[in-house]
Amino acid sequence: MVAIKEKVTKKMIVNDAIKLYPNTIGVFNQFHIDSCCGGAVCIEDAAKRDKADLDALLKKLNEVAGGAN
Repeated sequence: MVAIKEKVTKKMIVNDAIKLYPNTIGVFNQFHIDSCCGGAVCIEDAAKRDKADLDALLKKLNEVAGGAN
């Protein structure tokens, strides 16, 4: 079985993820991640800052970006 590489990683900058995969903005909003003024940080830091579950966030982002099983 071939593993599917994640398209969105925890080290990706929030705004870069949104530029590459515009559909992810809804996921960031769902997890209360500030993608406006706070979008210049990596997803991992944004999740910590906004008290979001990083694993659940990444799973949903990759589903929307087309990188999840």
